[in-house]
Amino acid sequence: MKHIICIEDEIDIGKQIKIDLEKQSYKVSWFTSEKGCYEAIKIADLIILDIMLPGLDGFTLGQRFKKNYPDIPIILVTARTALDDKLQGLSFADDYLTKPFHFKELLARIEVLLRRYNRLEDTIQTIKHLQVSTKEYRIFNTITDKEIELTGKQHQIFFYLMQHLNQTLTKEQIFESIWNTSYIEGDKTLMVHIRYLREKIEINPSNPTIIETIHGIGYRLRG
Repeated sequence: MKHIICIEDEIDIGKQIKIDLEKQSYKVSWFTSEKGCYEAIKIADLIILDIMLPGLDGFTLGQRFKKNYPDIPIILVTARTALDDKLQGLSFADDYLTKPFHFKELLARIEVLLRRYNRLEDTIQTIKHLQVSTKEYRIFNTITDKEIELTGKQHQIFFYLMQHLNQTLTKEQIFESIWNTSYIEGDKTLMVHIRYLREKIEINPSNPTIIETIHGIGYRLRG
């Protein structure tokens, strides 16, 4: 049973989302603000998030969730229709649905994201000499039988690349997703973090086989 977190302070909408999704055999945890949601999110498969909330707004919460749990998809559900709001939301969220909406549309978007993120079940994935837990966000070196400890940014970069396994991502895509700011041509920040990340996960960092450089474009994590 897939677990969906719904953070919606409009009682009628939140209650109806919970009822309708539970009829579709989803487990739903509904919150009216950030209070109480953090523990539930650790085991969530998808987050439905309103923007206008008491306390922290949905933009702030969504960016925080995506930073800490990059492989949990987020759907923003909001009455805000302005282009600037959509662009801000889609800078971190996976989808943006405006109110009022039909439940069948929400359901379809949920199913698309669950397939895209392959969250039907949590797996241990083997990449070369690494074993990666997609549930616990942990990486183990099968040669040394030890867990590989990464810094916060290294961790975010690795699991962002994991979301797009075998896909070439531009430097701009990676930088803007991790740092939530615009990439400036010539900035070496990402390159430096990739170099230190390779020193921890590659057998030979000077000849990487896991995180490949695609010259003139960006990087690719090879499965």
